[in-house]
Amino acid sequence: MENKEKTFRFFEEYLRDYKNYKTYWNYEDGCILKAVRDMYEYTKDEKYMQFLIRYLSGCISEEGRITNYEEGKYNIDSVNAGKCLFAVYEYTKEEKYKGAIEQIMDQVRTQPRCKCGNFFHKKIYPDQIWLDGLYMAQPFYMEYETRFDGREQYADIVSQFENVQKFMLNKEKMLCYHGYDESKSIFWADKETGCSKNFWLRSMGWYLMAIIDVIDHMDSDIYEKYHTMVEIFRQMIQGILPYMDEKTGLFYDVIDRPDVEGNYLETSGSSMIAYAVLKGVNMGILLEEKYLPVGNKIMEGLMDNMLKEHDGGYHLGGIVSVSGLGPADNERRDGTVEYYLSEPVVEDDPKGVGCFFMAFTQYLQANK
Repeated sequence: MENKEKTFRFFEEYLRDYKNYKTYWNYEDGCILKAVRDMYEYTKDEKYMQFLIRYLSGCISEEGRITNYEEGKYNIDSVNAGKCLFAVYEYTKEEKYKGAIEQIMDQVRTQPRCKCGNFFHKKIYPDQIWLDGLYMAQPFYMEYETRFDGREQYADIVSQFENVQKFMLNKEKMLCYHGYDESKSIFWADKETGCSKNFWLRSMGWYLMAIIDVIDHMDSDIYEKYHTMVEIFRQMIQGILPYMDEKTGLFYDVIDRPDVEGNYLETSGSSMIAYAVLKGVNMGILLEEKYLPVGNKIMEGLMDNMLKEHDGGYHLGGIVSVSGLGPADNERRDGTVEYYLSEPVVEDDPKGVGCFFMAFTQYLQANK
């Protein structure tokens, strides 16, 4: 069975059997919802929109409230699942979906911030910026600004990416560190730079997806801000690609340390890079002749090496379950190479599957 056919089969089976990842509104489900939105917008197949509506029916009241939203925790991850709401609101014209969008924006408007202006990753992580958080919040924030708020906060959004480039980019490696503590007081942070110790693949993947999705939702007539984001994107794509494994097209969990015993080619982060490269090509931001073969190599490497048939169906392996930094009472999560490689590697986790499906949609579009 060729790769495209087996991936479609996996997609259908995975969605058919999908169960909510957590009981509360969560970013993991949000990865699947975003992937389904992307596939709906590409194919216009009604079954994908109906999947979104069914999911949301279990957690959005007629009054437009997300009933299982963890308000008050100021967890930036909570914003991610809201990205599907724009498409569902546009499709249904039902005001309850606009109410849910506003509920999420209420968190964005009041999210605690570092002195530099970036959002705290969570209320329990004061003064901390994580690359993950740029993906969770900024594309939602930008789409809201473009659709509903007259582009008033473009400068705020773009400045948060500029701060990442300023504080978290290692200019020698051309990679960004996973986390940054503005106070430079947390145990995992360098006392001079405030950065964590290493370059974790999925965090760089989150960041690349954040940049291209923000660009996608921007009005290019706001030229200075748009141009800034495009330049950041091209710089970071050029920075990450030299770390690609030549044989498979994939990337290592600790990006720049393939020499370390136990390091491995990881699926979710590689999927995110494939998504970013292929979407950059589809949007005309990356040169097709140069970058389409690169995006295709990553995506085909994923389908060849990570999507396997067993136990009566297809399964996506090689996904790191989770990796984080701290909090203060969890010094195991210290940002060392040993820490990152100690986390479980699993199959069919929605973070990996959702981003794999997002990349697959871009792959279909780029190669149609």
